[in-house]
Amino acid sequence: MLNYIHNIPTRLYFGKGQISHLTEVLEPFGKNVLLTYGGGSIRKTGLYDTVMALLKEGGFAVTELSGIAPNPRIESVYEGVRLCKEHHINVILAVGGGSTIDCSKAIAVGRYYEGDDLWQMICSSRPGRKALPLVDVLTIAATGSEFDPGGVITNLSTNEKLGAMLTYPAASICDPTYTFTVPKDQTAAGSADIMSHIIEGYFSRTPDSDLSDGIAETVLKSVMKNAPIAIREPDNYSARANLMADASVACSHIPEYGKQSTGWPCHAMEHELSAYYDITHGVGLAILTPRWMRYILQKDPSATERFVRFARNVMGLEGTDEAALAQAGIDALEAYFKSTGIPMTLSELKIGTEHFEEMAAHANRGGRLDHAYVPLTAEDLVKIYQACL
Repeated sequence: MLNYIHNIPTRLYFGKGQISHLTEVLEPFGKNVLLTYGGGSIRKTGLYDTVMALLKEGGFAVTELSGIAPNPRIESVYEGVRLCKEHHINVILAVGGGSTIDCSKAIAVGRYYEGDDLWQMICSSRPGRKALPLVDVLTIAATGSEFDPGGVITNLSTNEKLGAMLTYPAASICDPTYTFTVPKDQTAAGSADIMSHIIEGYFSRTPDSDLSDGIAETVLKSVMKNAPIAIREPDNYSARANLMADASVACSHIPEYGKQSTGWPCHAMEHELSAYYDITHGVGLAILTPRWMRYILQKDPSATERFVRFARNVMGLEGTDEAALAQAGIDALEAYFKSTGIPMTLSELKIGTEHFEEMAAHANRGGRLDHAYVPLTAEDLVKIYQACL
């Protein structure tokens, strides 16, 4: 088990009705608020009206930035920074899912960035930069951005989607009832994203971090239990609450405490798919993950032991033939993703082979995956993409 540092400064308000804390959370930061949100779903559900009423009651001056895309664009970051400077914003309030929160993190850091090239700010990711305070009201269980410092921003002009270390939210309000209206396909995709955050760290060469492995396995089983319920019964509070809690923990680095880092190969590959084709992140991860698993197991049979543990402890399978059990665990995971309605091939998304080589090269830039659970080259990544067709 390796050394690690625990530092999650975000105060999390979890449960029904926690929006009542909004004004007391915002008050210490100042009265000028930048309200950020996406395509308008918060207006349809009434959450926008709830938030605006609370802000008005608290005497806050509100500037709005709407239309943040599911794969948030660098253009929205530029506009947000402009608004922050023009209106002397004291605090950002992000109402939405991970994309809105990610974009808001970039805006928060961009407000004080010394330079005009905000894409370079994303490329030169480093923690601890000066940022505006950020508070969020979460509306979907998926990315875990409410409880971590990372953010992923897309630059369609360069076909790049990059993750950066930006800033932690000061506080996150996580009310599972706000996820009741999330459509079935988004619930499935978000759940796949949660699982991928766990799987990326679970398949590590550190074999003795018992706490981390136990947390990881529990989160995976919780998602597979509760996501189908939430898909069938959208207003099932227990299912939605468990998924929301799972999402926060999954990307908090807690399930990777004491473990060797892996480079997150499936995320590296999926960011390329989203950058070129603007697909749903969780869908891309669900397609890639079983193919990546099969590929690395074939490339390095020493990975069998970890896959056997996954098959037994996560997928609930039994058997004495370890090679067969490892494969069965992967098959069971793929069958689970398919059962939630996620398309399981790139062909279904109208994606062909035309960009595989440049995508693979960029995904492995700087030898990012040299120290993955099973090290991968750009040539390996091309083969994994091809297996996803």
